[in-house]
Amino acid sequence: MDVAVIKYSGEQTGRKVSLNSDVFGIEPNDHAIWLDVKSFLANQRQGTHKSKQRNEITGSSKKIKKQKGTGGARAGNIKNPQFKGGGRIFGPAPRDYSFKLNKKVKDLARKSALTYKAKDNSIAVVEDFNFEKPQTKQYLSMLKSLAVGDKKTLLVLPEANRSVALSGRNIPNTKVVTAAQLNTYDVINADSLILVESSVNKIDSILNKK
Repeated sequence: MDVAVIKYSGEQTGRKVSLNSDVFGIEPNDHAIWLDVKSFLANQRQGTHKSKQRNEITGSSKKIKKQKGTGGARAGNIKNPQFKGGGRIFGPAPRDYSFKLNKKVKDLARKSALTYKAKDNSIAVVEDFNFEKPQTKQYLSMLKSLAVGDKKTLLVLPEANRSVALSGRNIPNTKVVTAAQLNTYDVINADSLILVESSVNKIDSILNKK
C-alpha cells in the first residue's frame, strides 16, 4: 500500500512511501486486539483499593447486649458488619490486575490494529520534522494543515523528541508516542494515525523481528 508523504505544513512532497503488507495488510485478528486492549487497560489499574474488615475497625469488642431475651436478633460487638461504622463484608483488597500476554499475540494485535487503520484510510505519513522549541500553537497549526484538527490523533515519532512531545501534551484528544511505545489501544482509540516518515521503517523492524 502506497501513501503520499506530506509536509507537516500540509504541502505535498510528491513522494510516496510503501507500507509493508506484513504489518499494514494482514488478516486482522479481533480476538488478539481484544486481549491486548484488555491487558493494556488492566495494567493501568493501580489496584490500591482497600476497605476495612471487622478485625481492622477501631472500637470496643464488648458484646453490646445479652444474647437472648431482647426480642431482637443476637448481636456481637459494634464492629459487626451489619452495624453502621462496622467492618465491610468481602470488601476490596489490594491486588495486581495485570496479566501476561505472549509477545506474538501482542505483535499480531498491533498489526491487526494498523491494518484496520490502513483499510479505513486513516493513516497519514508526514515528512520528518522538528520544532525549534515546544510550541502548542505550532502543533495545532500542523493538525489543522493535515485536516485532522477536530479528530482524535496519534502521532508516531521514530525517536523521542522533547519539543514535539511537549507541544502536543496539553492538546485534548492528541497523543504523541515513539514507534517503540506504539500499542494496540492507542491505535484503536485514535481516529487518525499520523506517522512520521522515519517511523514507518521503525515499526516494520519492531513488528517483523525474525
